[in-house]
Amino acid sequence: MSTDRSGAGDPVRTLELLWREPGQGAPSGRRGPRQGLTVDAVVDGAIALADEAGLEGRSGLAALTMRALAQRLGVTPMTLYVYVPGKAELLDLMLDAAYLAMDRRGEPDPDGSWREQVTRVAEDNRALFLRHPWIAELSVTRPPLGPGVIGKYEYELAAFEGIGLTDVEMDAALTHLLGFVHAQALAAADTAAHNARQSDQEWWELSAPLLERAMDPQRYPLAGRVGSAVGGYSPETVWDFGLRCVLDGIARLLERG
Repeated sequence: MSTDRSGAGDPVRTLELLWREPGQGAPSGRRGPRQGLTVDAVVDGAIALADEAGLEGRSGLAALTMRALAQRLGVTPMTLYVYVPGKAELLDLMLDAAYLAMDRRGEPDPDGSWREQVTRVAEDNRALFLRHPWIAELSVTRPPLGPGVIGKYEYELAAFEGIGLTDVEMDAALTHLLGFVHAQALAAADTAAHNARQSDQEWWELSAPLLERAMDPQRYPLAGRVGSAVGGYSPETVWDFGLRCVLDGIARLLERG
């Protein structure tokens, strides 16, 4: 797992870049060595590079190096430092851009239930992780407050507004929900990495004969019974059950007043 985290770069330079004008070229009025290259182009190229690695079951953050990004953009590695101070600041720009572009289907519906709205927020975040697997690798405990981070937070809180929680409880409920989604995203990324090397079917074909001999039903009655009922890992079953537990927990809290 990567040790990269948000907020590790120069906070002032990061905020300046996060709130830059759209299409901004080289910061501080410097001319970029390549006509047409902008901060946006650097960020978009970095996201694409990390996405491709993640979708192949590899670590997107490990694949993202300044050298690899420079090669993708057709420039020298030193050219990138004209646009971003380093990888730490670049990661914050990537995260904020991904948050800003996140599909948002959970806008408050006066006729909808809070469970439906919170479910949509969870599903939107799940889709975000599937589209950008590298986000699950990145520690986002204290992300710089760019337009993407703030806009995402505002959108998500709206699903909890007016349902009977205090402001502190709204934030805690959202954090709990996103923690569940993040855990599922990490599991999905781990599964994808294993499947890239060996599919579940291939693993079972190799392991089943030995397991059938080793799994004594007298010694492991519960493991044998439940394992047979499950029939292998089901991401959708785990997702549906886990999300229902999160929602039921919030509902119980609301019932208590």
